[in-house]
Amino acid sequence: MNSKYDIIIIGGGAAGFFTAINCAEKNPALKIAILERGKSVLEKVRISGGGRCNVTHACFVPNDLVKNYPRGERELKGPFHQFCSGDTIEWFEKKGVPLKIEEDGRMFPVSNSSQTIIDCFQAAIKKCNIDVLTNHSVQELYKTETHWKISTTQDVFLCEKIVLTTGSNPKMWELLHHLGHTLIEPVPSLFTFKIKDPRIKDLMGLSTVASVKVKKSKLQAAGPLLITHWGMSGPGILRLSAWGARELAEKKYQFAIQVNWLHELTFEDALDSLKEIKEDHGKKLVSKYAHFELPKRLWENLVKASGILEDIKWADMSKKQLNALGEQLTNGEFHVNGKSTFKEEFVTAGGIDLKEVNFKTMESKILPHVYFAGEILNIDAITGGFNFQNAWTGGFIVAEHITK
Repeated sequence: MNSKYDIIIIGGGAAGFFTAINCAEKNPALKIAILERGKSVLEKVRISGGGRCNVTHACFVPNDLVKNYPRGERELKGPFHQFCSGDTIEWFEKKGVPLKIEEDGRMFPVSNSSQTIIDCFQAAIKKCNIDVLTNHSVQELYKTETHWKISTTQDVFLCEKIVLTTGSNPKMWELLHHLGHTLIEPVPSLFTFKIKDPRIKDLMGLSTVASVKVKKSKLQAAGPLLITHWGMSGPGILRLSAWGARELAEKKYQFAIQVNWLHELTFEDALDSLKEIKEDHGKKLVSKYAHFELPKRLWENLVKASGILEDIKWADMSKKQLNALGEQLTNGEFHVNGKSTFKEEFVTAGGIDLKEVNFKTMESKILPHVYFAGEILNIDAITGGFNFQNAWTGGFIVAEHITK
């Protein structure tokens, strides 16, 4: 016995739920189901943003918003003009979930809990009579003359239209590849750098704003840098890992970075300041008091790395020592030896080739009546709510066109 639906959405995550709810609200007569391979739904929503769910980002101009997507920047311009961050805020507010903006622009539910978003989706699904079927891992997709046929581990379904919102699920990519789609090989996108170096040893948890460059590359980024027991993380490093996802994979995650702990100051600026400090604080010990608003322990380590002994006073600093300290402050070289995943929020660069998707409708150009939303496409963003915004926008556009 084949279960028959108008629309089947494969993937019970953020994009899948958002698409299903919008489809049902636009056309309540449609029979809709969500198929999820796992035993529970919305898992990534639950853990995202440290359990608070970073719903979107307070960037309301589509042409600015797209600049946060290393892959998808050009393609998302049109979609963001149809449904942007402001529309996301309004959508959730209408459902009784107000959002708030944090200092860095990230937006969270006022409740500070991802459960609020899950409850909102679950209530809407129930109200719209959408079937959510868990433990249904899709084994086969097959096009008949009139329908799509979907075989799962438990059942066979027929439907007129399919929406794929399975994120970075290699099995679904493989199925689509067999049906004629081109896949861009996935590589990790948001990751932290493994670095063993005496300058950052025992500084775990310390955070400061810095700019970072990858040597022998055009890659550079600035922002808060967090020292972890692995090495380096924080928004600046994650941004670099996203923009450099392909290039750093080719380097097999073995490369050197140059860190400017003074962020926007150049070596020359630093040297001028160091000379002034020497004039003004001649009697003080160099290692004892931190300057440039740097954390004290980091300052001590950088002074030590410059070959300056603990008992040296500013007045006794030689030109060579001032230069060495200026170099450590603005151009310290660190060797990266591998990466580690950023939290559980695993994001990949890769997926369905964007040339094979119509971004006015999110429909496949290769398979009729097959639509995509979210990270199944070769679209990914830096951290800050942007990956979710891509999911909401895609889901909204699919619903606009699939329900006609």
